[in-house]
Amino acid sequence: MALLLCGKVTVFLQPKPGTSSFTQNSQLNLHPGISSLDSFQLSSSKLKFQIKSRVPSKKLHQPYVLAVRKDRPQNADFPRQYSKKEKKPFPIPIVELRRAARERAKNRSGQPRRPIPPPKRGLLVKNLIPVAYDVLNARVTLINNLKKLLKVVPVHACLFCNEIHVGPVGHPFKSCKGSDSAFRRGLHDWTNATLEDVLSPVEAYHLFDRLGKRIRHDERFSIPRIPAVTELCIQAGVDIPEFPAKRRRKPIIRIGRKEFIDADESDLPDPDPPVPLKPILNEIPDSKVLAPSQEEEKVLLAEETLQLWERMRGGAKRLMTMYPVRVCGYCPEVHVGPSGHKAQNCGAFKHQQRNGQHGWQAAVLDDLIPPRYVWHVPDVNGPPLQRELKSFYGQAPAVVEICVQAGAVVPDRYKPTMRLDIGIPSSIQEAEMVV
Repeated sequence: MALLLCGKVTVFLQPKPGTSSFTQNSQLNLHPGISSLDSFQLSSSKLKFQIKSRVPSKKLHQPYVLAVRKDRPQNADFPRQYSKKEKKPFPIPIVELRRAARERAKNRSGQPRRPIPPPKRGLLVKNLIPVAYDVLNARVTLINNLKKLLKVVPVHACLFCNEIHVGPVGHPFKSCKGSDSAFRRGLHDWTNATLEDVLSPVEAYHLFDRLGKRIRHDERFSIPRIPAVTELCIQAGVDIPEFPAKRRRKPIIRIGRKEFIDADESDLPDPDPPVPLKPILNEIPDSKVLAPSQEEEKVLLAEETLQLWERMRGGAKRLMTMYPVRVCGYCPEVHVGPSGHKAQNCGAFKHQQRNGQHGWQAAVLDDLIPPRYVWHVPDVNGPPLQRELKSFYGQAPAVVEICVQAGAVVPDRYKPTMRLDIGIPSSIQEAEMVV
């Protein structure tokens, strides 16, 4: 027997082992029958508890287990905002890394050595070269589409802090921590946002040889800085004439832990001139950006932009599994390569104790491509967000919120943080009645 409850949750009644089952025509009234919750088991996909009925019935004389199955969680916590005085946590705790290293050493005894991955030997992973081209072209197309959507979807940015808001008017929440925020009592001073506010510009040093010597402090101004995603794609096999990279055809020869020499490639035929596997797209100048004129065109543009966002992040995550990316644990500095640079330009909390050096650790995808979470507006044409109902609103990445307000369908992976299944009270009095 199956019932449908609110919140898109399907309820199944299952008999306990050893008890009789329902007949096909049996009926059950849940409201007068629920007297106590004898067992309450909660998981991400199933919720079970017992129901004892007070209604006398010959067909229903044994307790039944009520199993609630849901495809996704109703809501989820927002990503944590770390303080500037707090170090970022490691993606994998040090204790877990040491435990895994001991386990590998234990299992490796008497076994042949595993092959070293190609990036550590100075070679490219051939099956990831098309992925690198797709990520780079997806990033360029995403930028071009966002330039068009920003002309039809209003996006606001605070003049004193880095917070942004997608909607007709800025939100009223007192969360500004910029200069003179005490005089404004935490209120934001909104203005029109730009593309850099939506897509945070994360830059990194371009390396001609990713296995070469680390960048010294006195070389920090002589080496160009490019977007970190572009640098990751170049190291993964994308050839850009403006930013050349060394390509080896033979693995390096290790003569020490940190010393190596290049193999002799004189016996190999002359390499062919590099030909891109796919044409690399170019960004549209701001003067030539045309906004979508019709509603259908805007919806299609929003759907395409959302797909490009997922394609860029998914491809970059695949590249990061083979080509390491480092991030400073104290500031947003990102370095694409096996080890971070030596430039002493970290100005985060207590940088004097580190002499301005970065605390490098393994980066995650959000360090390379920050999502920039913003408040989700349930109804663009309805009333604006209210300060007293802040706990009922959800959040979503800025790119996703722009596409949703332009008409795109909300992806399932972002629905828990957007809290679409939570009913928003119509007034403050109604909100006070919520338990």
